[in-house]
Amino acid sequence: MTLTRLAELTADPTASFVLIARDGTDTVELLTGDVVDVDLLADIPLSIDGAPREVFAMVPYRQVRERGFVAQDDGAPLRCIVVDEHIHAPTRDLLDSLPSTAVPLRGGGFDITDDDYAAIVETVISDEIGRGEGANFVIRRDYTAEIDVDDRTAALTWFRALLTHERGAYWTFAVVTPGHIAVGASPEAHVVARGGVVTMNPISGTFRHPVGGATKETLVDFLSSTKETEELFMVVDEELKMMSAVCSDGGRITGPHLKEMSRLTHTEYMLRGRSRLDPRDILRETMFAPTVTGSPMQNACAVIRRHEQKPRGYYSGVAALFTPDGDGGHDLDAPILIRTVYLRDGRLNVPVGATLVRHSDPLGEVSETHGKAAGVLGAIGAIPRDGAAVTRSDPDAPGRPLSLAEDPDVSALLSSRNARLAEFWLNPQGEDAVGPFAGRSALVVDAEDRFTTMLAHQLRHLGLDVTISAWSDVEEAAVDAADLVVAGPGPGDPRDTSSPRIARMRDIVTRRLEADAPLLAVCLSHQILAHRLGIDLTPLASPHQGLQKSVPVFGEDPSIGFYNTFTARVSPGAIEAGGAQVSADPSSGDVYALRGEHFASVQGHLESILSRDGIRTLERLVEHALA
Repeated sequence: MTLTRLAELTADPTASFVLIARDGTDTVELLTGDVVDVDLLADIPLSIDGAPREVFAMVPYRQVRERGFVAQDDGAPLRCIVVDEHIHAPTRDLLDSLPSTAVPLRGGGFDITDDDYAAIVETVISDEIGRGEGANFVIRRDYTAEIDVDDRTAALTWFRALLTHERGAYWTFAVVTPGHIAVGASPEAHVVARGGVVTMNPISGTFRHPVGGATKETLVDFLSSTKETEELFMVVDEELKMMSAVCSDGGRITGPHLKEMSRLTHTEYMLRGRSRLDPRDILRETMFAPTVTGSPMQNACAVIRRHEQKPRGYYSGVAALFTPDGDGGHDLDAPILIRTVYLRDGRLNVPVGATLVRHSDPLGEVSETHGKAAGVLGAIGAIPRDGAAVTRSDPDAPGRPLSLAEDPDVSALLSSRNARLAEFWLNPQGEDAVGPFAGRSALVVDAEDRFTTMLAHQLRHLGLDVTISAWSDVEEAAVDAADLVVAGPGPGDPRDTSSPRIARMRDIVTRRLEADAPLLAVCLSHQILAHRLGIDLTPLASPHQGLQKSVPVFGEDPSIGFYNTFTARVSPGAIEAGGAQVSADPSSGDVYALRGEHFASVQGHLESILSRDGIRTLERLVEHALA
């Protein structure tokens, strides 16, 4: 039935359908139904006339504007297929019915030259990361080419090639709708919600297999890279911000794992938490993955807008399948739209991006985009495929290939990464525990960095009744009424009083100081507090974005994660400044923490996974502010 139905759909140039092969299954799912374009995620028609419906949706990048973030508007529709039929067919049976003749490309190449892309990388590192606009940003370029066969035929040909030659993809899919055709093999589930459990799967670090395939030695060299390790930690932090916003228990980390594909290997973590939100709200609050945008998310969108030359279309958006769960709600399965080919009017487009961090090498990032594009084009058979990886037999099961992820040395190297991380996010957090500050209230002021959601979760763990308010919305009465105000972190130059956000955070800090009311200031707000006390601010010679350090904090030396480009600085050896006690670097004078009557501050992010001693240090500083 499926093969006959697929033949009918393929022959009808107006028909719309979706093919999905999910990781770990030996079937392909065929979904058909009416196409409906909607404006907002809330408009996705999960029920019609009161009856729950299954819906497949293609969510474009421009939808991030629902969160108040900027994006170029290319008109890419939020396209839904309201599913009328959902059929499963064995993969091996389907392969024979799909076209297999190779589809040659004409005029292939990147829309931005290597030199121009390298120049963009240099600018982002110096002018964005170097000015404190964020920790990492993903800037994409597109590989384009032309084909001489029908778009639908090409899509089905390449879908077959992916089923045959690619491995390890979370979803292998083909989406065929009027004017928008996509085929790909996404390695990454952005967000999944089933039975009240939300899962996110941050993947970062890309190891392109050398000619002849990956070996243990080449993989170990990749896993030992500081850049690749820190890149993964930063995206885990960013996705934990999202998890803390949608999950009552904040989210727990498991991993790291290897995501082994045919031509690429990635490193990944899994994040899990519980949520009662509508799946459309979960999707909205998690738009979009930092692995394809950057962090902090709001500023990453602004940086993308400044440096990408054209809109993103569906790149870095998601494909989302909403399935009725039998209890009146819907499960959600939403992979990221990467490793995807888009087809329109005989022209293909393969968007690829590199994650830029403080120590990125521009030529290395150029090479990464070539590797990602080649991975997609090789997987679909548009260019020669890489050779097979070197394999070894499992000693406990002769004849069975032993994956590199199962090698004891590789496993040990991966596991060793967790020794750097906060146990708070690795272990169950005991939601029912009564914290030491039970009965007290806290207002967390968000300065456009959703680390505040993680910070709020930790404060709740300590017993506080927490409210988060954006800097632009917070009212004076709320600032005055809270037992504790936590002035949060954010991007930008703390000295820039022309910025309405910086000026507002300065007003809040000043108001609490003048009222002699408990205040905790974090990162950007710590710098603003220091400046208010007359302490000098200066840019760091090298930004501390995603850096872990053990630093003095009033009698202890906690291990803390840092995401700062600017620092407050006193004379080396100073222990007091501006009427406050100071904990600073004994050599440079960089200020790590301040405290005085009813206030405390910290430069680092105690909520970060990089802060091994974060929760204890947070408790100490809150206790001082409230004393």
